[in-house]
Amino acid sequence: MTTYHLGMVGLGVMGGNLARNFASHGYSVAGYDLDADKRAAFEQHAGEGELASFATVADFLAALEQPRRIILLVPSGVVDDAIDSLKPHLSRGDLLIDLGNSFFGDTERRSVTLEKEGFLFIGSGVSGGEKGALRGPSIMPGGQPEAYALIEDSFEAVAAKVDGDPCVTHIGPRGAGHYVKMVHNGIEYGIMQLIAEAYDILKRVGGATTQELHEAFSAWNRAELNSYLIEITADIFSRTDPDTGQPLVEMILDEAKQKGTGKWTSQNALDLGIPTHTINAAVEARIISALRDERLAAELIFSGPDKTFTGDRAALFEQVRAALYAAILTSYAQGIALMQAASHGYKYDLNVEDIARIWRGGCIIRARLLEDIRQVYRAEPDLPNMLVAEPFQSAIKSRQADWRAVIQTAVAHGIPAPGLAASLAYFDAYRTGRLPANLTQAQRDYFGSHTYRRIDKPGVFHTEWED
Repeated sequence: MTTYHLGMVGLGVMGGNLARNFASHGYSVAGYDLDADKRAAFEQHAGEGELASFATVADFLAALEQPRRIILLVPSGVVDDAIDSLKPHLSRGDLLIDLGNSFFGDTERRSVTLEKEGFLFIGSGVSGGEKGALRGPSIMPGGQPEAYALIEDSFEAVAAKVDGDPCVTHIGPRGAGHYVKMVHNGIEYGIMQLIAEAYDILKRVGGATTQELHEAFSAWNRAELNSYLIEITADIFSRTDPDTGQPLVEMILDEAKQKGTGKWTSQNALDLGIPTHTINAAVEARIISALRDERLAAELIFSGPDKTFTGDRAALFEQVRAALYAAILTSYAQGIALMQAASHGYKYDLNVEDIARIWRGGCIIRARLLEDIRQVYRAEPDLPNMLVAEPFQSAIKSRQADWRAVIQTAVAHGIPAPGLAASLAYFDAYRTGRLPANLTQAQRDYFGSHTYRRIDKPGVFHTEWED
């Protein structure tokens, strides 16, 4: 009987593709799924390497070499059920690996519980989608170092490579891997919203055709905006709907769904006291997109300003390009600052340079600028905000005027640009030495005796404001 290197619980698209990836690199994989159709589909790829599916937990686990290395790629809501179904058949020292989109707090709980029961556990983020799972994703594993040692070689084999460097590293203890994946997705939300706003402004103000947008984004992808999201956006603009002959993007309902990772990022940022303006705006933009019936009704009630554009279209394209890059920098900066706060608060000991390195390939937010981020944090690991370092400081300074001009154009024409505006508000607040929070604190002291500090002497003060 064949003894398999790895077990895969969950043979859907992600699980099946990742198993095929392992098999193509010489690792034998035993698969298990409750769904017979998924097991049958998995078996269709048996010729690609040593792959086999099993109909029962007992047979599945009996086929694995010791200590067992079992990957779970199941929906986040059934991870606990999947673990509970396996535990009675496991031995001490077996390794469970949750590669799903689990909330990091759940991973923390599972890590502590399973370690007490004698099992090893890794909670790992994976980014790259179904194609990345097959061709090479970015992998963000967190857990015990001895647990990672059991799967390090296999993970390095299947991960995306940049200049031969695998896009995987041990992130930190317990829930660190899923935490970093959560922040990755928060940054992703921000960038996607900024790109959508750039498209909206160029289309509705500048009258850009999808062909012009395709050409612009393709050109941008060859310069400083080079990234996976810009690349696929250019491709989207080139696609025609076979049913109507119209650009396919214009036939898609304007309602963006979400799975919750962006919201988790915003919620956790509030818990840790870290400003994430861009990410928050992106989450709210998806929420308001779901209010489509209300928006259509409001459109009949409220008219906005004249959208006729009389400026230079070529200049508008360049301004949007500059504004988009500057705003994207803030999305990365906010996510990294949040990870640094979590590193201290949750004792994750995160290494930003390593995280930037493994994000350069395979993942959704892979971009040319991540190499610059890596170099910045290699030189100064405790840098509080990447925007103050070169080359980002100069990039912001040289694009600031265009950034403001694009937002002014959007406001003047009644185009919502919450991501671009929030990004600029974040930048303006961060570069302002004295904010009006002094008045806010005076108000708090007035109605609630919350006290305040002074700029001219130490101590805590309270004023009886009413005569």
